[in-house]
Amino acid sequence: MTDFIREGRLFRVVGFDPSHRQLMLQSDALAVDRTTTRVEVYIGHVELMFLKPYYRNGLHIRRATAAEFAVLSERHGIPADDSAYTWMLEPDDGGSFVVGGNPGWREAEYELMGDREFLYDWSKPWPPEFPAESGTVD
Repeated sequence: MTDFIREGRLFRVVGFDPSHRQLMLQSDALAVDRTTTRVEVYIGHVELMFLKPYYRNGLHIRRATAAEFAVLSERHGIPADDSAYTWMLEPDDGGSFVVGGNPGWREAEYELMGDREFLYDWSKPWPPEFPAESGTVD
């Protein structure tokens, strides 16, 4: 299993499209946290989510443990079949979670993005003309 870990960065929820069930989280390059890259996280097929508007200490996206899922399932009525699609967003029991498809992420140097506003821009080709990293949480 591959977790997504970006500690010490400010992430924020930048969008949710209910008609397509798509969630976007983003961390911009900030002098305060000495970062130079933009990071975007995309989660599709969202069924249920419990989020904070900001994650001031970064994200650690991982599959919920059996114990965490048992609590969430009981509390929110999540079917047992969704255990493989329940993602925790923080390293400890911060309570934030998403039930949805495998999260994807993209990261690139902010200065190289030019006029591109988002890394997840479906109208533009991927990979972009500048170096970028990407992956999926499995």
